[in-house]
Amino acid sequence: MHRARYVAPILAIAALAGVLLIQHGPRATAQAPANRARGDYTLVAGRLASGGPHVLYVVDSSNNEMIALKWDQGRQVMAAFGYRSLSADANMQVGR
Repeated sequence: MHRARYVAPILAIAALAGVLLIQHGPRATAQAPANRARGDYTLVAGRLASGGPHVLYVVDSSNNEMIALKWDQGRQVMAAFGYRSLSADANMQVGR
């Protein structure tokens, strides 16, 4: 009878200890290249020039990059279909 009295508090302490270990355990972080700045993102919604589905443009102003994403209905995912280096575009020589 005395054992049953201690089971609930012991289980509660074990659960709290598990939560603390999960919250304060080692964290996984992405390994960005050393020369790459942390991103500063802006999202802009738009449409394709051909009148197709809506597009989401993600602009990273810290790294001067942009990607275009659209919804792939068949796979039920956002799919990237375009990438631009904005710094390369700004430095490009314009011809006649």
